[in-house]
Parts: sequence; structure tokens; C-alpha cells
Amino acid sequence: MTRGIGGDTLLVATHNRGKLEEIAALFEPRGVAVIGAADRGLPEPEETGTTFVENARIKAHAAAQATGLPALADDSGIEIDALDGAPGVYTADWAETPSGRDFEKAMRRAHDELVARGAPEPWTARFCCTLVLAWPDGTDAVFPGVMEGRVVWPMRGDQGHGYDPIFEPVGHDVTFGEMDRWAKNRISHRADAFAKLEAGLFG
Repeated sequence: MTRGIGGDTLLVATHNRGKLEEIAALFEPRGVAVIGAADRGLPEPEETGTTFVENARIKAHAAAQATGLPALADDSGIEIDALDGAPGVYTADWAETPSGRDFEKAMRRAHDELVARGAPEPWTARFCCTLVLAWPDGTDAVFPGVMEGRVVWPMRGDQGHGYDPIFEPVGHDVTFGEMDRWAKNRISHRADAFAKLEAGLFG
């Protein structure tokens, strides 16, 4: 069993409110409240890793060291096979603009690159999530999750966040952007990673 969090509140090393809400919903049945890095006034560390686990470790350990509390970090993104796994760890970077993140721009870039390459459909893809739970003594535990699916176009739905409107998960005919948030939370890449985290913490 993974070491516990030592209380009923968990620090989550993210400034992304949508991601924080998803993680909070996953922990709620266990009676664990979550607080975000922004709530503690923590800066966002530079994500210099080249893999999801490296970036999640950077965020989790930075938060744990800054607060003296166990900290959970998530690094996630979409890998599109016909783009050689891109955007991958650069999923959020594709959305960066001078005025903030614009995921509609990022989704259009993904579609434009698929068309430019002449990639035949279906455009298989997956959402990946790596959770890292870090303790102030420098140790950590890693929990990876995956949701297979495909990229669709045009964008569909206004639920969720990020690339959800162009991702249709395997076994479904709606995108994450069209899916009820609770339904998405039960099957997502983050839910897969969380199930492993939950088994480690409470199993």
C-alpha cells in the first residue's frame, strides 16, 4: 500500500481550475477535500521534462517542498498517432497565446497538421494522465492512466476543457466535450490513473 496523505485534505499542484475540479470530484467520495496550488499562493514551476511523469514529478515535489505537505500533481495530454504522438507533453503549449491559453487554436492546429500530412481517418489518439504523489521527504509514487479514442472534426460540445471537443473515446459516439462531466469522470484517463492511486492509498 502507498503511504497515506496524513489527513483529510490534499494539496493538488495545479493552477488549472478544470483539472482541480475533476480531481476534487474523484476524491469527494473518500471524504478528502482538495486545495489547489493557487490557493496556497504557490508559483507554477517550469516544466522542463520530456515525459508526463517527469513533469508531474517536478510539480509534485515543488509543492511538497514549499508547503511541507504531501502533494499530488497531474501531467496529462493528448497523443495523436498520425502526428507521431504530438502534441503529447506539449499539449498545453500548443494553446499558448500572448493573452493566455486558447484551446480552440490548439485543436485547429492539430486538425490542420493532420490534413497537411494527408493522414487517413480514423485519427487514433489517446489521452494520457500521470499522477505523482510526492512527500516532503523527497519520495513519490507514480500512477499512469490512459483513455484510447480518436480525433474527430469539427469540434463537438462545450463541456469539459482542453481538447475535449475533438476527442471521442473508444466505445462512445460522443466527444468528451459532449459528455456529461460525471460520465466523463468515470471513464477518463484521469479516472484510470486515479483508480490506481485509490488502490494504492486505500486498497
